[in-house]
Amino acid sequence: MDTDDEPVNGRWSRRRFVGAVAGTAAVVTVPSPAAPPAGTRAAADDPRPAPPPRGPSGPRPLYVGTYTSADGGGTGIGLASYDPATGRITTSGTLAGVPDPSYLAVHPDGRTLYAVDERQAGGVTAVRLAGRRVLGTRGTGGAGPCHLSVHPSGRWLLSANYGSGSVAVHPVDSSGALGERTDLVTHTAPPPGPGQQGPHAHQFVTSPDGGHVLAVDLGTDTVYSYRLDQANGTLTEVAQAHTRPGAGPRHLTFHPGGRYAYLANEVDDTVTVCGYDPASGRLTIGEPQSTGSGGGTNYPAQFVVTANGGYAFLANRGDNSLARYAIEADGARLRLLGTVPVGGDFPRQIALSPDGGLLFAANQRSGTVTVFHVDADSGELRSAGEPFASPVAVCALPL
Repeated sequence: MDTDDEPVNGRWSRRRFVGAVAGTAAVVTVPSPAAPPAGTRAAADDPRPAPPPRGPSGPRPLYVGTYTSADGGGTGIGLASYDPATGRITTSGTLAGVPDPSYLAVHPDGRTLYAVDERQAGGVTAVRLAGRRVLGTRGTGGAGPCHLSVHPSGRWLLSANYGSGSVAVHPVDSSGALGERTDLVTHTAPPPGPGQQGPHAHQFVTSPDGGHVLAVDLGTDTVYSYRLDQANGTLTEVAQAHTRPGAGPRHLTFHPGGRYAYLANEVDDTVTVCGYDPASGRLTIGEPQSTGSGGGTNYPAQFVVTANGGYAFLANRGDNSLARYAIEADGARLRLLGTVPVGGDFPRQIALSPDGGLLFAANQRSGTVTVFHVDADSGELRSAGEPFASPVAVCALPL
């Protein structure tokens, strides 16, 4: 599991060390959240920019995150391409000059890539994809940033500092470059959960309605909901949702309907269905469910959900599998269908291709990216071939 030691330049923290060494579940339904109030923005009125249109069939870019300070790690962001029909990955080099880029995200307009610099003095770096030019780095104000995301407006970058248990906001200018940090919030309450020495923010993401941003904290067993002032880039806490003590929540993924989300709990090896109320930003966490790991040592890492909302997939580190779930009752239920071997060791992160036809798994210990064909109708996963070798692969971002 990811524990409370902070990353230190040039050596591995216990958060990294865990990645270097070391049937059908009951269906659970959560209470339905309140209906959105009259006047809630409809999808047709959503001002957020649409994703860039897909080009003709042919190679698509793939970016791979790593730890540059780890023994056997990479030297920057891995550059590759993949064939959307076959899933075959071809390397095209490395973008150097970005230290410990362990998590990656892309701007909604597709022009700028962002990476965390997961170090004691944490940073976030912007890269212009045309010309692969580093636009600059800004400090996150905390230690060991491990996750970042771009607000759907494209105007704000959200990052989570694992080592110091804080979340940060940076403005994004018209070129994609980052401005000075506009806010930093440290999670001081509730107190740390069992076995934890402090807060450990593990994810910072925007709700589908765009009205709230949510921070998942493994150390305090809490998901925090904030309102983001989109004029000033400041955060106001509006709600907290608590898992059972010691669950260690790591990663939250929303159903496309926007009323439910799925939470991976790293420490107690469970998942939960959560109800979400867009009006208040409040999350309601349901009962724990199986990850399909069979009871061995396992640390669930990340959920992804198909665009049609029919299926969810979970990366199981330790069990080294991908759990498959059918999503039922308009998002309110998860039904475990089974697991498939991931074909690598310790899948730290998974991602779907933009068209949903492929699933990529970054396997930290084996230093590989494995690819699966996704059947949109049945949720079946089928291996796309031999793993792609990439040093200490901890994030794979297909565009």
